[in-house]
Amino acid sequence: MSQLLPNVGPTGAAPDSLNSPAGSHPDATSIITIQKAKLKDQHLTCEFTEQRTHDAPPRSFALTCTEQVHPDLTHRLSRLVPHLCLLTEQLTESPDYWPDESEELPVLFEQFTVTGFSMGKGQGGVTLTGQRELTGGRVLNLTTPYQSFDDEQGSYPYAPLLETELLEALSEVEAALRGKCTDFRQLDLFEQPASATILPFVPTLPQA
Repeated sequence: MSQLLPNVGPTGAAPDSLNSPAGSHPDATSIITIQKAKLKDQHLTCEFTEQRTHDAPPRSFALTCTEQVHPDLTHRLSRLVPHLCLLTEQLTESPDYWPDESEELPVLFEQFTVTGFSMGKGQGGVTLTGQRELTGGRVLNLTTPYQSFDDEQGSYPYAPLLETELLEALSEVEAALRGKCTDFRQLDLFEQPASATILPFVPTLPQA
């Protein structure tokens, strides 16, 4: 089975590399589209498609990382907690509800955790999943309604902010798929990731 192309360099593939055969350009980067991501016991499980070039047919993968995720990923998921609480009507907004980017989540949110998300078609929206810790150590599982980023009805006024923070989380999930974990390292081209187990995949047809 061929492996994921690692992200080589901070800017990814050079424009001309997208027209070259996979692996023939030193800066070749595959295209990953995240569909679902879930964090359990600090281990990432993810469903996604990968394309070697823009014109190549996508291949579907299900992957579970055996090494613990990097703190940057857990931080990005934590920034989704205020959205989880509003969309599931667990909390109501107050004047100091939204934390600054530089600060940790206030005590208000300490009972809540975002454990994952599922992207909508074309990544045009998201469903968040999470938990609330109840009295006595019990756990309430939470799932938001699907929230479109293009919210024409205005049912959720913070949809643009949700999209921005989801993009940050997606970036960290992709980095994890390419080898970023607690002991961060960058994989060599076509190296088998030691931090992940790739399950059998079903190739999908090229999109028109």
